[in-house]
Amino acid sequence: MIKTLYITNGINGSGGLERVLSIKTNGLIEQHNYEIHILTLNEKDVKPFYPFNSKIHFHNINVHGNFISYLFAYYRGIKKVIKDINPDIISVCDDGLKGLLFPLIFGKKIPVIYERHAAKMLNFSSKKGYVNQIKTKIIDILMNLGQRRFDKFIVLTSGNIKDWQYKKNIEVIPNPVSFFPDTFSNLENKKIIAVGSHSYNKGYDLLLESWKQIIEKFSDWKLHIYGKFDDNKTFIKLSEQLNLNETVVFHQPVKNIEEKYLDSSVLVLPSRSEGFGMVLIEAMACGLPCVAFDCPHGPADIIRNNEDGFLVENGNSKEFADKLSLVMNDIALRKKMGRKAKYNVHRFSLDEVLIKWNNIFQNLKK
Repeated sequence: MIKTLYITNGINGSGGLERVLSIKTNGLIEQHNYEIHILTLNEKDVKPFYPFNSKIHFHNINVHGNFISYLFAYYRGIKKVIKDINPDIISVCDDGLKGLLFPLIFGKKIPVIYERHAAKMLNFSSKKGYVNQIKTKIIDILMNLGQRRFDKFIVLTSGNIKDWQYKKNIEVIPNPVSFFPDTFSNLENKKIIAVGSHSYNKGYDLLLESWKQIIEKFSDWKLHIYGKFDDNKTFIKLSEQLNLNETVVFHQPVKNIEEKYLDSSVLVLPSRSEGFGMVLIEAMACGLPCVAFDCPHGPADIIRNNEDGFLVENGNSKEFADKLSLVMNDIALRKKMGRKAKYNVHRFSLDEVLIKWNNIFQNLKK
């Protein structure tokens, strides 16, 4: 039995990282008999959005205050948990800078893996100016320094390898598909679906721009967006400003997202960057064709362009509108792409992904 400690910011959220962690840890317990521990920050009450196996051991440390107080509490808390449970392997699932610096802070007496769930550019400010350029350069140097120190550095796509200077410890393991229903969407409902939290990176402003360009032609269609609202309700307000209220519907995250895919006809992913694109493989498992920006990195490793969906030049809202219009207008094309999507997504099955993870853990334990 391998005892594995996962270190992450939290598991109560509804994001892709939390979903993948639940699927993967459950599978390692049920199929490979692992002992799993998960350490979170500032989540004294464990109320996961996604189901976690009852055999999982949860640990929490409270970190707060200024930078020095936060870092001290982080260091002391993690040290205590590691000492108490003495894991065989530590896996860091934290896309922030502190996660990347883990081996520098804690050393490597125990084999340490890093799981990267986002594109590198997510750590850099989109603001321009000399000060931000210097800040970005410093962060980039620190990230590359930290990356070299891990025993294994796992990215989700081959495209993500390009982000990193040091290649010797990098391996690609994709996310597993969350579900694989026996049924297909019939692709006849005039519904487009997008899934993801309301953030600049998810590109909902670009999606709404594209939708505005085609909605007069498709006035009987609706765009449904599922994801946690930002505090300012930025995209809800933008939708109102663009007079799209009649055809755009915003929803908070739902646990039965599979049902929503099966009730839709196309999945759109307008992200500016992605670590993978979990929603793509979920939608494809339900037989949906997908339209996505060819952003760094993920969609190009999942979508087979013109076969099970369309890849669009990153940020080109006009081309995005054109491709979406094409698939909305042609039910025969939707069904052809949907069948291909359902077939092609088999390469992301849970069994295949768990074999790769088990091999890494077994080799590192030796």
